[in-house]
Amino acid sequence: MILDILRIILRFIVLVTFQVLVLNNVQLGGFINPYLYVLFLITLPISTPKLLLLFVALVTGLTIDMFQNTVGMHASACLFLAFARPGWLKMIAPRDGYEADAIPSIKKFGFRWFAAYSFVLILIHHLALFYIEVFRFSEFFSTFFRVILSSIVTLLLVIIAQYISTKPSERLQRAGA
Repeated sequence: MILDILRIILRFIVLVTFQVLVLNNVQLGGFINPYLYVLFLITLPISTPKLLLLFVALVTGLTIDMFQNTVGMHASACLFLAFARPGWLKMIAPRDGYEADAIPSIKKFGFRWFAAYSFVLILIHHLALFYIEVFRFSEFFSTFFRVILSSIVTLLLVIIAQYISTKPSERLQRAGA
């Protein structure tokens, strides 16, 4: 239990640090802003109580806001993601349900499930974030274009991070070697 909490804290530190030091300085064409830090919220254990999930999302968003000077935009987008997550997990639950200590990952649930699960949550986060940032409907379609492109790039980074975080021996076993 303590080891799991330490892993979660370490994942938070690594993802937020990478977001702040590397990804916040990446803007591809002005339309694509990758936000890998959402991987932290996506990969919290499924059994995380809703109130704790909302609190962790608030802290995560406020941490990013503090470094980006965005006055609560990331906090509100993270809260929206955390609010939608239990409902989305329930909608895509396997027939048998989830194990008590299950953590959403490609390794545990497979690529298809994880990609669908992640993309919807990333899309929800990015919709909230970018529309709060613009805060007007006159730029609806250009903002929606930014949301889609940034969501796709973020999903690719999330999938790459999932494969990188898998131990080499597990990668070989999955490849059939």
